[in-house]
Amino acid sequence: MSADANRDDMLRKALARLDALEARAREPIGIVGMACRFPGGANDLDAFWNLLAEGRDAVGRVPADRWDADGLYDADPDAPGKIVTREGAFLDNIDRFDAEFFGITPREARAMDPQQRILLEVAWEALEHAGYRPDAVPGMAGVFIGIASNNYAQLLTAAGEIDVYGGLGAALSAAPGRIAYTLGLTGPTVALDAACASSLAAVHLACQALRNGECDVALAGGVNAILTPFGHQFLSRAKVLSPDGRCKSFSAAADGIGRGEGCGIVVLKRLADARRDGDTLLAALLGSAVEQDGRSSGLTVPNGAAQARLMRQALRRAGLSPTRVR
Repeated sequence: MSADANRDDMLRKALARLDALEARAREPIGIVGMACRFPGGANDLDAFWNLLAEGRDAVGRVPADRWDADGLYDADPDAPGKIVTREGAFLDNIDRFDAEFFGITPREARAMDPQQRILLEVAWEALEHAGYRPDAVPGMAGVFIGIASNNYAQLLTAAGEIDVYGGLGAALSAAPGRIAYTLGLTGPTVALDAACASSLAAVHLACQALRNGECDVALAGGVNAILTPFGHQFLSRAKVLSPDGRCKSFSAAADGIGRGEGCGIVVLKRLADARRDGDTLLAALLGSAVEQDGRSSGLTVPNGAAQARLMRQALRRAGLSPTRVR
């Protein structure tokens, strides 16, 4: 082979590799399983669907075992240490957990943040929904969890119960790590605090890890538990908490946000792998994007131009035009 022919052959191979890498970076991700735990008795997917289909309200009074909502209530948002609402969306039986099922001792279970307990249960159910034996997931499996609340650490500290179990039980980083440890998963494990965007950002990172070949299966989602009144207190003082505890998006009656608990996890695979393995495909993720809004009129104030740019980037990665979004 001549030098020119050899050079052309090497160039073709390099371009072919580049095309393959670009295609891998754009590869759709399939959702092959999911599970959830939400307020209003929505303790599984069917119950959650019924809640939505029936249009039921999952917001209610703060449970008596969380804090004294009547004692802390004050309609004046400027009242120090008070809350402007007695309402929120809370999970049932958050204190219940089958520790023996997961091989966890009662002492360790008591020191575990309820968020970690719920995550273990929902992760197990999501893998079962995907058709996997949860403690024998094939290939490299990663765990990407959005988790921003650390109320349990406050409770343990106040009770003077910080020890080895308590330190791990309250650490946000231990939440996805406990899933990986309990189920024997050896892929990337990430706890992500991006405030209200934590779960979506976790799914974005999971998709990237799958496309980069860092794992073959990914558990992605988020959890939130409201165990102390601190969030209600500072949001009330900031005048962003709705007095009736309910969001009224796109309504002229909108008067603040509502707070809620819950957990949701999806099982993700590269779409080609899911089809090859005969998985049930629930949906496909074509593209996503993440950014910070940058400078605006305030730390918590959105930047419209930045968010428009983010939407264009996500659509471009998905190969879609805005007119195709319904």
